[in-house]
Amino acid sequence: MSVSEDPQHPAESSLAALSLAAMGVVYGDIGTSPLYTMKEVFNGPHAVAVTPDNLLGILSLVFWALVITVSLKYVMFITRADNRGEGGIMALTALASRMSGASARSLWWISVLGIFGAALFYGDAVITPAMTVLSAIEGLEVATPLFKPYVVPVTIGIILGLFVFQRKGTASVGALFGPVMLFWFATLGVFGFLNILKHPAIIFAINPWYALNFFIENRGYGFLALGAVVLAITGGEALYADMGHFGRRPIKWAWLGFVFPMLYLNYLGQGALILDNPEAVKNPFFLLVPDMLLYPMVGLATAAAVIASQAVISGAFSLTSQAMQLGYCPRIHVLFTSESKKGQIYIPYINWLVMLAVIVLVLGFRSSTNLAAAYGLAVTLTMMIDTVLAFIVVRSLWMWSGIQSFAFLGFFIVVDFAFFAANSVKIIDGGWFPLVLGLSVFALLSTWKRGRTLLYEKLQQDSMPLDAFITSLSYGGPHRVEGTGVFMTTNPNGVPRAMLHNLLHNKVLHERVILLNVNVEEVPHVAEADRIEVHRLPQGFYQVIVRYGFKDDPDIPLALAMCEPYGIKYESMETSFFLGRETIVRHSIPVMARWRQKLFTWMFRNADTATAYFKIPTNRVVELGTQIEL
Repeated sequence: MSVSEDPQHPAESSLAALSLAAMGVVYGDIGTSPLYTMKEVFNGPHAVAVTPDNLLGILSLVFWALVITVSLKYVMFITRADNRGEGGIMALTALASRMSGASARSLWWISVLGIFGAALFYGDAVITPAMTVLSAIEGLEVATPLFKPYVVPVTIGIILGLFVFQRKGTASVGALFGPVMLFWFATLGVFGFLNILKHPAIIFAINPWYALNFFIENRGYGFLALGAVVLAITGGEALYADMGHFGRRPIKWAWLGFVFPMLYLNYLGQGALILDNPEAVKNPFFLLVPDMLLYPMVGLATAAAVIASQAVISGAFSLTSQAMQLGYCPRIHVLFTSESKKGQIYIPYINWLVMLAVIVLVLGFRSSTNLAAAYGLAVTLTMMIDTVLAFIVVRSLWMWSGIQSFAFLGFFIVVDFAFFAANSVKIIDGGWFPLVLGLSVFALLSTWKRGRTLLYEKLQQDSMPLDAFITSLSYGGPHRVEGTGVFMTTNPNGVPRAMLHNLLHNKVLHERVILLNVNVEEVPHVAEADRIEVHRLPQGFYQVIVRYGFKDDPDIPLALAMCEPYGIKYESMETSFFLGRETIVRHSIPVMARWRQKLFTWMFRNADTATAYFKIPTNRVVELGTQIEL
């Protein structure tokens, strides 16, 4: 049974510090949900009538959604399914793929589910900045309607600043995120509590009877209201994705000990305000605040919205990096913005694409109410995928009984499906956007993976066996020159194409030849002790296998420097790296659909070079081109 607590058990002072830091990264998205959830319930396309019974029913639904989906499913359960301390849908997919006795087709479906869930995250990365920043700036309209024409321009200005700032990294301001969000949650709780004092009976909304009665009284309309209630739990899955940064315990205690109570106090406070003044439904969050503190609250809400946006943007960078390592995405230029934290990365291409999509969303929807129609569908679908993958883990890896496993699946899948079904009616009103974006990203990721698999198979078919080649050298071969030649290869048992072309054109071979094979394991990090494997072969050949985790930073020169104990002394100026430069041409009988073949060829042509990705010195690289029919 592979249930684990944190890989490290921090002391109480460290636990408090990590819990504080987790508030700034993990709970930014869900922490800004009070800005718009209650407003959308009573003002959205399927608005609920403002009555005391309906109000108690909605507050009860919000409470139990937070308890079941966030507290029970993610905090108490799924965070136990860690891949060497790391969480997220990629880690969960890797765990599920270890299912013993699974057929190739079953593993393929698990992979498809995981990658589709990961692709849907990009929809969240686009919608969250637009939704949260718009909701925060709309607080100015509460002060005076004169600000209404400036809401969209100010929002776009803040979003532009947020994305331009990404290249500088978050290391310098990351330490502020925790304290700012601590103050944010405390403020939510205080304003909520002060309004609860006017109607103390509102706390009885935690009784599940009110939620049940809401469905009985409203029937179909009550079910559709779940499409707005789900806004209260968007961002809940982020606590699992960011588990590797902080560990399970800090995330659990931050949620149960502070974030959850403060969030729900604010929801109850908004409910008490609406009970007292039904007109407050137009924007209950900001109307909860005294007039003299409205502008400071807009500023604080904007800061919280920026922090929430930063978390999903950084998540998009991290997910792209992991996809590259696992072979689902072509190499893209990655910049490291911190010398001490390898997870602090910036990917310019992804940054500008996400920024453009966010601005298009803001200009297209123009208000948080309109955007709410697009929000929730991708999140609920991702949550369903998490539940299915977690079921595979508990059944095949943790060896739960069939009754336990299906009870788990049945309970959570019913809740997930209810939210998804209620959100499915949003497709026409804007829910199509995250689905189209997710499907587009999925098409890119799956096409690249399929194309690379076919390319690898083609290269294997055309390669010469390595042992036969080395044996032939003992009978006389090409002239050997001083120095080291490094040939990167995907097939450690075959002769690299670059070597054959080098022999064909230059008719020489280095006195020491390293056949370098890079493997990416389905674990987040590979320990330094397990990084390299060296096999000494006849005729001055060495087979070097370098292993990385999907969150490691590949560095080939550094890996070669680690080979000295095995008799390989790496000298940069005496080493030449030979890389194959393949050009894809159409086969008369294509093995992929034509559109996928064109897409793969375009991605292959525009991928970043292996030289930059593996940090190989550019002045020591020799590229030898060849054409591959695919």
